[in-house]
Parts: sequence; structure tokens; C-alpha cells
Amino acid sequence: MPWWEVVGWAGSLLVVLSLVQARVWRFRVMNLVGAVLATAYNAVFGIWAFAAMNGVIAVIDVYWLWRLRRERSDAQVYAVVEVAPDDAYLRHVLDVHAQDVARHRTVPAAGPAAGDVPADELAFLVVRGDETVGVVLVRDTGGGTGVVLLDWVTPRFRDFTPGEFVYRHSRVFADRGLRRLVVPAAPTGGDAYLARVGFRRVGDGAWERPVVAPEAATSG
Repeated sequence: MPWWEVVGWAGSLLVVLSLVQARVWRFRVMNLVGAVLATAYNAVFGIWAFAAMNGVIAVIDVYWLWRLRRERSDAQVYAVVEVAPDDAYLRHVLDVHAQDVARHRTVPAAGPAAGDVPADELAFLVVRGDETVGVVLVRDTGGGTGVVLLDWVTPRFRDFTPGEFVYRHSRVFADRGLRRLVVPAAPTGGDAYLARVGFRRVGDGAWERPVVAPEAATSG
């Protein structure tokens, strides 16, 4: 039964590859598909111990995928912590992840070097429990405009949009007299993310989002 051999090897390969994935959502999806294939293979050949084990793994993966999807926009799960631009922990996060920030930052060719945040910028950490999952830096350029210099998400949560909690809980921007946020340019593949967090494309490749106070967003 060569096709079943292919199914069995494919399931094993996916389970192994899932273990080297940094992204939590991608890990769960690959692990689920691999476990389902392995369950089918072992059931066909009557290897019930391994069929049961992989079946249980598949159920666990389904639960976590459901939970992650439910929590991805839950303000009770994620929180935004404003910190000083010279905050030691902020500098530590940017230093530790300097290479990843350079490769995967939402805003290209702008913003500070690792650990070097000017004193006039607004700095935010997006946290999930006690885990930091993102950093957003904004500069007030006057006239009610804030320029987003950095919007970065850690690899584990890159399949989600934790940055939206900074923009959704925008009272801090409104309190500082900001009426709009601007992203000067989006990197390759960044358009979908910016659209998901409420930005719209404007002239010259820039993106813009109005600052809306939370109570106004709720009533509207």
C-alpha cells in the first residue's frame, strides 16, 4: 500500500517540522495536519496505541487553535503598557531582538537603531500576560500627526495582530493632541497587516489611520 506509506511519512515529517516553527499558530496548524495523517495511517494498519496518541494530539491542537483564534482580538488577554523612551526593559527588548526587528519591522528604513529611542517618542509594549509580544514607537511631528517609526511583533505571535491594541486603545494619542497616525511606507508583505489594524493607503505609498478615542469608537 504505497500511498499509505506516503501518508505515514508525510504525517511524521509535518510533526517534526512543526517542532522547529517559531510561530505558535503555524506550529499548531502543521502539528494538527501531521497528527491527523499519522492517526489515519496507524488506524489503517491497526497500530492502535499510536493512532490513539496522535488522535489525542490532534484534539489538543484543535483546542489551542480555537483558543488562539478567540483570543487574538481579546483585550482581556493582551494589554498595552506605555513606557518611557529610555526605559531599560524597552532597550533590552530592542537589543535582544535587533536582527529580527531589522528584518521584520512593519515600517522600513525609519525609526531608531536598537536600544536607541529618542526622548520625544511615545513607546509602547504589547504584552500577553507577562510575555512581551510587540513594540510600537510613534513620533509626534506636530499638526496633530504622529508618525509610526516602529511596529514590530515577536516571531511567536507574528501570525496575529497584537499591534492593533495600541491603535484600538488610542486614548493616549488623543490625549496628546494627535488626530492621525501615519506610516510613511510599508515593507513587502506589510500591506495586509496595516489594513487589518485600521490603516488605509494614501498618496505616495503612505498609510494613514485616524485617532479615535475609545468611547467614540464604542458609540460608533
